[in-house]
Amino acid sequence: MNTVITIGRQFGSAGREIGEKVAAHFNIKCYDKELLSRAAKESGFCEEMLENHDERPTSSFLYNLVMDTYSFGYNASHFVDMPISHKVFLAQFDAIKNLAKEGPCFIVGRCADYALSDTKNCVHIFIYADEETKTKRIMEKYHIDAAKAKDMCIKKDKQRQSYYNYYSSKKWGRADSYDFCINSSVLGVDGTVKLLIQYIEDFEAMGGR
Repeated sequence: MNTVITIGRQFGSAGREIGEKVAAHFNIKCYDKELLSRAAKESGFCEEMLENHDERPTSSFLYNLVMDTYSFGYNASHFVDMPISHKVFLAQFDAIKNLAKEGPCFIVGRCADYALSDTKNCVHIFIYADEETKTKRIMEKYHIDAAKAKDMCIKKDKQRQSYYNYYSSKKWGRADSYDFCINSSVLGVDGTVKLLIQYIEDFEAMGGR
């Protein structure tokens, strides 16, 4: 096993659970919130600060500044003046790249597919689900009614979409942004896990890329 897998996911699609089960099958680590600890350790930011800005959209007028800063190397004066949300993104971006260099793993969300777009032997997956399935799962997980669950799904997905579209050159949830998109409602969690295991095994059998 030498493949790094990234997973984008709709809220309520069980994307993280699926990622953890596939990672367990291959005996590799799955990074979700754990990525924040890694980014905090490497960047010197406190973990709480990273959590407060985790996958949250930010104002767009400094977009070119943060991209230029990353593309052409850190400029000390620019970095000092940069909004904390941008610094958090860069810290996560670097942590993702470092994790991928260390070996095969699963990385959930946080524009990981974009961060690793030039990295070889990567598979980028997006997991979504129908509204009924997502609503039911969120109702059970958070012990809330259907209306609150639906609202929570809509808000979280808008947040993730805004974050991804802001920092990435691609579109969140659009098929051509990923290698493989799957509706976890069709086969269920275990069925989706089984299919993804087969997909990854076939990818490796073909020699990756």
